[in-house]
Amino acid sequence: MSRSDFAFTHRFRVRWSETDAQGVVFNARYLDYADVAITEYWRAVKFREQAKGSPLEFHVKKATVTWFAPIMPDELIEVMARTISTGRTSMTQLVEIHGITEDGSDDLRATVDLVSVHVDLEAHRPIPLPHWVAGTFAKFDKKAAGLLTNVEV
Repeated sequence: MSRSDFAFTHRFRVRWSETDAQGVVFNARYLDYADVAITEYWRAVKFREQAKGSPLEFHVKKATVTWFAPIMPDELIEVMARTISTGRTSMTQLVEIHGITEDGSDDLRATVDLVSVHVDLEAHRPIPLPHWVAGTFAKFDKKAAGLLTNVEV
């Protein structure tokens, strides 16, 4: 996707402890970065506030990481998130991880596709998404113009 397709971005610096013996970000950290992106995305959408106290619990059913280029220690990266689709009990969200370039050129490092299923925690079984979920994310994602950026340096 184009960077302008994302209404949400979050920037942070890679810590030394996130790298491996090869001197690059360890592969499992890409899922950590996706988790940070989704957590901050949901916060920006005010997703949990919309629930008005009702439980909203999710299990990640599927996570697919597609790697394009390494991420180095102490590098600034930007994660972007958006909702691709919602179903009866699940939603699919896309995270892109980009390097920050001086000239603003695209530097896609990885994508992460996440399928999250709304669950009853006692039974650990899927339950229908609340009716308002799809519209809440769709409304937020329509703001896509790179106008909403959180920065943590």
